[in-house]
Amino acid sequence: MCGTMLVMVLGLLLGGLILFLVQRNRKQILKTEDGWWGAGAPPADGEDQSIRPFKVTTSDQEIEDLCRRLDQTRPVPSLEESQFHYGFNSRFLEKLVSYWRHDFDWRRQVEKLNQYQHFKTSIEGIDVHFVHVKPRNLPEGAAPLPLLMVHGWPGSFYEFYGTIPLLTEAMEAEQTVFEVVCPSIPGYGFSEAPHKKGFDSVCAARLFLKLMKRLGFHQFYAHGGDWGWLVTTNMAQLEPKAVRGLHLNFVPCQLSLTVLLSLLLGRSFPRLFGFSDVDVRRLFPCKRKLLLEPLLESGYMHIQATKPDSLGRGLNDSPVGLAVYILEKFSTWTDNSFRNLEDGGLTRRFSLDDLLTNVMIYWSSGCMVSSMRFYKENLGQGLHPPHARIPVHVPTGYACFPNELMHTPRLWVEQKYHQLRSMTLMERGGHFAAMEEPGLMVQDIRKFVSIVEKKEK
Repeated sequence: MCGTMLVMVLGLLLGGLILFLVQRNRKQILKTEDGWWGAGAPPADGEDQSIRPFKVTTSDQEIEDLCRRLDQTRPVPSLEESQFHYGFNSRFLEKLVSYWRHDFDWRRQVEKLNQYQHFKTSIEGIDVHFVHVKPRNLPEGAAPLPLLMVHGWPGSFYEFYGTIPLLTEAMEAEQTVFEVVCPSIPGYGFSEAPHKKGFDSVCAARLFLKLMKRLGFHQFYAHGGDWGWLVTTNMAQLEPKAVRGLHLNFVPCQLSLTVLLSLLLGRSFPRLFGFSDVDVRRLFPCKRKLLLEPLLESGYMHIQATKPDSLGRGLNDSPVGLAVYILEKFSTWTDNSFRNLEDGGLTRRFSLDDLLTNVMIYWSSGCMVSSMRFYKENLGQGLHPPHARIPVHVPTGYACFPNELMHTPRLWVEQKYHQLRSMTLMERGGHFAAMEEPGLMVQDIRKFVSIVEKKEK
C-alpha cells in the first residue's frame, strides 16, 4: 500500500514537472482587438486623440449636498463587543462621520490632488484620466525612466501620491529617476465609464498601452497591485516588447497541479518545493489561511461579480454607506487582526484625510457602480479566462508584503512569471502597500529596475 502511494506521488510530481516545463517554454502572445466603449457608434471621422489638461474641481453645491446627506444619515448600533467582525463598527463610524462633516476640508484636498498635472484623452470612445509627473531637478545627462502605476479597487490613482515625490526625485547621485503616469481604470475615478458590456482587464491593458504610446513611451516599466496586477500583467502579455519590466505587489496563485502538490506535501517536505520558513508559516494550516480567511473577506466579490448595479446604486446615493463599504476594506485588507479593534485599526496605517480623499474620489465622480462592474466583466468569464493560461516573459519583480490577502511563494509566482528577477519579503505592509508604505515600495521598485537595467547593459 505504501509502495503504491509512493508511485502515485512520484507520478504526480513527474506529470507536474512535465506540464510546468511545457508551459514554461511556450511563448504565447495574448491576442486582442480594438473596441468602442463610447455611447453609440464610432464617429465617421475618427476620434479626437488630443491630450487635454484636466483639473479636479468641487463646488459649494457639491459640498452642501454632501453635508445634507451626512446630517440625515440614520445610525444603526453595532452589537456589543463586535469590533469589526460584523463589518464597520458603528461607534467608530459616528466619529468618522463627525470628522467628515465638521473637520475634513475637501477643497484643501482638491488642491492637494491638483498639485500634479492631470490630463484626459479619448481612447476607443471614452475619456481616460491620468496623472503625469515629470521629474524636477534632473541631474545633467540623466534620462528618466517612464513608469506606469495602476491602482485597484476600492483604491484610486491617489494611492500613489506618497510614492510620486520619491520616484521623481533622486536623493542620491546614482539613483534612478522616473517619469510617472498614474491612470484611472475606465469606470474608476475621473476616467469615463464604458457604455457597453464586456470591458475587462485586457481591454484596460490595451487602452493603457495606447495611452503610453500616445505619450511617446514605446518602452516603459509598469507597476500594479490588486486589479493593477492583472491589467499590467495583461499589458506584458499583449506587448512584451513594450513592457521593459513588470513590478507587482499582488500575485494571486493560479491553481495547477504544482500548486496542489505543494499544498499537499509542502508542510512535510518544504525543501522539495523551495518553501522557506516564511512560506510555511504563511501558508499552513491551509484550511484556515487559504480557505477560511478568503471566505471571510470575499463576500463583496460574489456580489460585484454577479449583480453590481443593485448594491452600487444604493452606495451611490449614500456617502456614509459608500465610506463604510470602502473603508472596511482598508481595515481588514491592511491587517486582518484589525477585525479585533473597535476602530478597525484605520488610523494606525492611514490618516482620516487620506482615507476620506479616496472615498471622495468615488463620491464626487459617481463611479461606484461602474467600478464594481469591473468584477462582473472579469470574473464573469470564469476562473480561467484565456490570459490565465499565458505565461509572462518580461522581467518581473514581486514585493511580497506580509499582510497581503494571500501569500504567494516563489514557486507559484514563477509558474506565471518566467523571468522573476527579484522577490522581496517586505518588512511590513498589507494590500494597499503603496499608500501604507510608500518608502518601502519605492525602494523595491528601484531595486528591481536596477537589476533589469544592469542585465540589459
